[in-house]
Amino acid sequence: MKRSVLTRYRVMAYVTAVMLLILCACMVAKYGFDVGADLTFAVSQAHGVLFMIYLVFAFDLGSKAKWPFGKLLWVLVSGTIPTAAFFVERKVRAEVEPLVADPLATAKA
Repeated sequence: MKRSVLTRYRVMAYVTAVMLLILCACMVAKYGFDVGADLTFAVSQAHGVLFMIYLVFAFDLGSKAKWPFGKLLWVLVSGTIPTAAFFVERKVRAEVEPLVADPLATAKA
């Protein structure tokens, strides 16, 4: 597996997690304090698009790492739980890192 598959998953996991936290803060402002309705709409739209990209990259990584369906589903759903993507990303990186092909090692062989 190429390192780029893991890298783009990791980037999107962090971006999606941060956007979800921002969205949660916007929702608190909108429904708790009745301010920021327009900002909440914009952030929710951005998070939705980024989450779809995250799903594609996570599915790509899971299919290349040959994960069982339950594990793939957990990784996909972790993007919907605030702060979960941070912890799941760390576990996924530790698990997938040995599967990543090192281009320097293969060139020397």
